[in-house]
Amino acid sequence: MSRKKVSIIGAGNVGSSLAAYLAQKNICDIVLLDIVEGVPIGKGLDLLQAGPILNYSISVKGSNDYKDISGSEIVVVTAGLARKPGMSREDLIIKNAEIISQVTENIVKYAPDSMIVMVANPLDIMTFHAYKKSGFPTNRVFGQAGVLDSIRFRTFVALELGVSVQDVQAMVLGGHGDSMVPLPRYTTVSGIPLSELLPPEKIKGLSERTRNGGTEIVAYLKTGSAFYAPAAATLEMVESVLLDIKRILPVSACVTGEYGLKDLYIGVPVQLGAGGVEKIVELKLLPEEKEALHNSAKIYKDMLKVLGY
Repeated sequence: MSRKKVSIIGAGNVGSSLAAYLAQKNICDIVLLDIVEGVPIGKGLDLLQAGPILNYSISVKGSNDYKDISGSEIVVVTAGLARKPGMSREDLIIKNAEIISQVTENIVKYAPDSMIVMVANPLDIMTFHAYKKSGFPTNRVFGQAGVLDSIRFRTFVALELGVSVQDVQAMVLGGHGDSMVPLPRYTTVSGIPLSELLPPEKIKGLSERTRNGGTEIVAYLKTGSAFYAPAAATLEMVESVLLDIKRILPVSACVTGEYGLKDLYIGVPVQLGAGGVEKIVELKLLPEEKEALHNSAKIYKDMLKVLGY
């Protein structure tokens, strides 16, 4: 029986970390592709040689040739420039849109039946761009956004309370950027509302740290951006689709009237399964929460104009 196949475009820190995490799941063959000559091939071989100890026996192939992504169920796009200190996500739009255009053309050519999972920043803009360039239906193009932001929120809550991160559940909506909308009302610790465990000012501080989670890491690294957590967040999405787990996860999806928004990609809770984005879950938001979500959407609507949308 042939195994499912996942291709990862971009063999940088996020792409190679995702390949390593995914290999350990032992659920699919992996292609790691990059335009830099030799690099993905070396990393793929290195990962393959870790299999005997980490107990996976799937195929891991590094490649410089897009033909090798053919037959992929999922293509994850991590290619693109990373943010540098002082650079906003908005600064990345033009350059990364050029890269995503080329990547998407090759996905359409070699893996026309695949789903596209976008990881490149600015996330919501690049997801919309890939959707437009590919012509794929909206359920087959989505971006890794709120999953990463939510696990950051979960981590900060766990650190503050001194509890296991596994007992913390959180929800973060909106664009994957400074305008994201953490929802403390939908954040719990073993089912206990966060508001019963922390005072409002503490919750506000944790929400703010979540908004700046990526920037905080960029400031420390100085020459790059986060990759372990983004790769882990992407893994959760890929696994939910490949194994048809139907997780309810906040991802960048195309809204068509949900939350009073349409014609853009933005972070909302969705059911992720074998059909990709199988449905968007509409939470009951307070007026101030809905306003924050709409403000986030406006920012991304305006950013899309840079690309002529």
